[in-house]
Amino acid sequence: MQLDLSLHERVVETKDWATLLFFIALALVVVAKSIASIRFNDFIKIIFSDKYLKIYKDPSNLMSWFTVILFIVQLISFSFLFLISVDTFGMTSKYDLVAFIQILTFLSFFIFSKFLLDKIIATSFNVEEFAEQFNLLKVSYRTFLGLILLPFLFYLYYLEQVSQYIIYLIFAIILIYNIVTYYLSIRLHQSLIINQLFYFILYLCALEIIPYYFIYYWFTKA
Repeated sequence: MQLDLSLHERVVETKDWATLLFFIALALVVVAKSIASIRFNDFIKIIFSDKYLKIYKDPSNLMSWFTVILFIVQLISFSFLFLISVDTFGMTSKYDLVAFIQILTFLSFFIFSKFLLDKIIATSFNVEEFAEQFNLLKVSYRTFLGLILLPFLFYLYYLEQVSQYIIYLIFAIILIYNIVTYYLSIRLHQSLIINQLFYFILYLCALEIIPYYFIYYWFTKA
């Protein structure tokens, strides 16, 4: 009797790498809270109180270990957000480590490119101090958002199927959150912004509107 055997490649999708990254992000949050509990407690109230921004408004805090640790958490969080989003729209698999690395690399390049361009513009207009304070404020608010999103993204990642409406809702919330934080930023630095109004308008157009428009255009046309 002759047996016809056909071999099929078995593709095993693993979630181990994602579990490890979620654990690393959580561990970084625990480290930040353990080493600087008072600062961390002030930080998690940032959306309700400007105490943290007033205490740590010095530009040197932009590169402090506390900011850097939570910025890494933010990068991991937003990378998973985009990975889950492109998976939901059928563009890639959320279990693909290579896709995650590509998204993480793109986000890192995008953020640091914006930061360097902002430094160039600020130096050209001689508003370095204002730019550093504004960047610290923006990083603080967005790091807080990344921290809040992390447990929801953990749940969505292990959900078998994510509705597109949930993704739309998340991005709508992020948009509203950014509008509110810009309002709070303007109110907090009202006098500085009035004195540097031209730079602020240029900043919004060159670094906050146009880049995100191109990302949106690329994402919707891909």
